[in-house]
Amino acid sequence: MLLQRSMLKPLILAVALVIAGCKSEPNREKPAEGKTTEQSSKEKKIVYIDATANFGRFTHKDSVDYYVRKVHDIGITDLVVDVKPITGEVLYPSKIAPVMTTWEKDDREKDSSWDMLERFIEKGHELGIQVHVSTNIFSGGHNYFDRGLIYAEPDKKHWQTTSYLPEGLTPISAQKNKFSTMLNPALPEVQDYELSVLKELVSMYPELDGIVLDRVRYDGITADFSDASRKLFEDYIGEQVADFPADIYAYDAQGRRTPGTWYKKWLEWRSGVIHDFMYKAHDALKAINPGLIFGDYTGSWYPTYYEVGVNWASKDYDPSEDYEWATPAYKNTGYAEVLDMFLTGNYFYEVYRKEVEQIDTTKVNRSEAGQSKSKAYWYTVEGSADLVNKVVMDKAPVYAGVYVEQYKDNEEQFVAALKMCRKKSKGVMIFDIVHIIDKNWWKALEKGLNEDLKAE
Repeated sequence: MLLQRSMLKPLILAVALVIAGCKSEPNREKPAEGKTTEQSSKEKKIVYIDATANFGRFTHKDSVDYYVRKVHDIGITDLVVDVKPITGEVLYPSKIAPVMTTWEKDDREKDSSWDMLERFIEKGHELGIQVHVSTNIFSGGHNYFDRGLIYAEPDKKHWQTTSYLPEGLTPISAQKNKFSTMLNPALPEVQDYELSVLKELVSMYPELDGIVLDRVRYDGITADFSDASRKLFEDYIGEQVADFPADIYAYDAQGRRTPGTWYKKWLEWRSGVIHDFMYKAHDALKAINPGLIFGDYTGSWYPTYYEVGVNWASKDYDPSEDYEWATPAYKNTGYAEVLDMFLTGNYFYEVYRKEVEQIDTTKVNRSEAGQSKSKAYWYTVEGSADLVNKVVMDKAPVYAGVYVEQYKDNEEQFVAALKMCRKKSKGVMIFDIVHIIDKNWWKALEKGLNEDLKAE
């Protein structure tokens, strides 16, 4: 995200590899737990429920009941309930993570006498809907509001990522153009904390069907350049970096990055950090609930996703054959094999490959992590879904997703996107229910979810 794990290796070496942040590849094929044949073959129609965007709405029991019934009646099979937004606060009674009782845009305080997640599980199961939770992993604050884990808890302030920008090394909390206060994924204490939160959550809700990890990534190509990351990387390569960070990359007079001696190895190491965390999380949560569906949610733009340190492809796919940024060993950081459910953000207005030539790159708005402005075929819903399938290689069930807000007032384009996701993957994920409610696009959603695909 690699060295083969073996019982013949000395325990001391294994521990040293973990401490050093090196990569270790579990000796396993696709995990069998967490899904049945019926779950795997059924077309999933999934709707996301964002924590903060829906905070005021779902502090009411009757709203939970009403919308669970409403989405069921138009064909939704699965809910993904966000319970840990980017602030690092949670929407359930945790004894580890801070609990969110209010949100900036809502006057209503959350009533702690009842459990929102418990209610979603109960009402969803009554109607045969599977209920998953979503948690933002390596994010610990909201920069727009100076709120969240790293703002409220001084002993965790050093967990935030340090970016290498043209103006120098800068903590992310000082970058107010970014809303997520991203953490440094390589820090062992950060990983330990996030794993403890995940384990507590899964233990608290044994009836939960699945969990979807979000933001299991670096902030971007500029992260993380802390001294801790430098030391972990040096342990990984077995020598000191003479000129850090310039030996990773440097900036020219125009502020453009120039790769240094260790650039590709650095990308490989970062991806390994994420790979290893995904396997740790999988194993820890399956130990608590073997039937839990273990999922991940990422962007679909694989050719630039290395910028956030993530390789969600299969280990059988070798990106070094297609992309100059990948080392031959980069393929070993792929983690598709560990997933029971893979949600991809195919977040583009253009649905069909042929629409790519219509894109005005001077006006296109691509603000998601790792995105660039180009006319590549994979900047369409169809093209990105094809690319995901190519690199995942059927090692994980893929559910292509749409971002409702991108379609503005064009309901037909939205419907076309939904149908394309269904055609190219094992179902569709809709982000987010708040946009369907605000636009009153229930009929369009129902149409896109249920129209016959044979004519497509």
